[in-house]
Amino acid sequence: MTVRHQHAAHKLVRRSAAVVLAAGTVLGAAGAATAAPAAPAHHRPHHQTSYKVDSAQLARGLYQSSYSERNHVLWATTAVGRPPVTQSQLLKVDPKSLKTKAAYTPPVTDASTKAVEAVYGVAVDDAHNTVWTTNTRNDSVAVYSQRTGKHLATVPGVKHAREIVVDERHNTAWASGFGDGSIVGFDTRTFKEKKRVTVKGAGTTGLAVNKWTGTVYATDLTNSNIIAVSRFSDQPKLIPTGQGPISIALSRDGRTAYTADNKGGTLSVVDLLKGKVTRTVKTGEGALSVAADPRSGNVFVANRGPGNTTVVDPHKGAVVATLATGPNPNHVTVARGTAFVVDKAAAGDKLLDSVHRISAER
Repeated sequence: MTVRHQHAAHKLVRRSAAVVLAAGTVLGAAGAATAAPAAPAHHRPHHQTSYKVDSAQLARGLYQSSYSERNHVLWATTAVGRPPVTQSQLLKVDPKSLKTKAAYTPPVTDASTKAVEAVYGVAVDDAHNTVWTTNTRNDSVAVYSQRTGKHLATVPGVKHAREIVVDERHNTAWASGFGDGSIVGFDTRTFKEKKRVTVKGAGTTGLAVNKWTGTVYATDLTNSNIIAVSRFSDQPKLIPTGQGPISIALSRDGRTAYTADNKGGTLSVVDLLKGKVTRTVKTGEGALSVAADPRSGNVFVANRGPGNTTVVDPHKGAVVATLATGPNPNHVTVARGTAFVVDKAAAGDKLLDSVHRISAER
């Protein structure tokens, strides 16, 4: 997320500062579609999947999105400008039309400046019909009702809260605190903090959780590690990965991790049991966000520099498609075999960012 900064290398800090701050073109008006370029028929394997990209301008200041299976809704966060941030919304988006169904403004935190509790990272909890956000500039996380959009709670104490992920099976929401290298767990029923693990000198950013075991994995952007935290231990395990990992996803069986390596411009495929990188795939400069598709097994990587999203077959270690998803793609999520990418294109007269829906065509 241009976030959504003190990295080990100062050069990386300058290049990625906006990315880490909080938690990412317009191809046309709402509903405009662009098909992914296809290889000549005689060069294509019979099983190769092609993709269609539908894009729509959505709002200013897009950061992340999360899909609700329960409500068939794409939730997205927006925040505009530097402190005091007065423009921020939690958007309820129709995944078919790519239009906003409802928009909810976070609570005001300072009446004199009209600053609000700006939202950046986002994750859905369908088990409790809520949506969680990270409020990066307020060092907190918040909870909203999916049904009404009502703000239910704000929980402080996550320094430079960046991302959040929900483990529905174990009633836990995990947030990454980039400011102090923390990984903080909250009870999704009571909204109270239940676990905190801090790795000194780490810059925790992306998060993924194994839904079977409850183990949470965080990328350490500063030290190029994955930090693994078990439900049963407060001692984190460090696993090396690619250069400057900023986002992480897991395979369907939870045995493999995929990291988007912001400094390396790569996707790293990591065997979590062996604790080592098994494949490295070049995706694009400033790889920023990664999501895995449990249906196909493919992995989507949003690449900030070239303004595209790469589809990777991790088993072959090969790029199977490179799709135009607007300038400055900021975040990618996958639901029901469909990927959604939000960008920070700031295009048109209203300087709107866009959402892109990537669908497989067989």
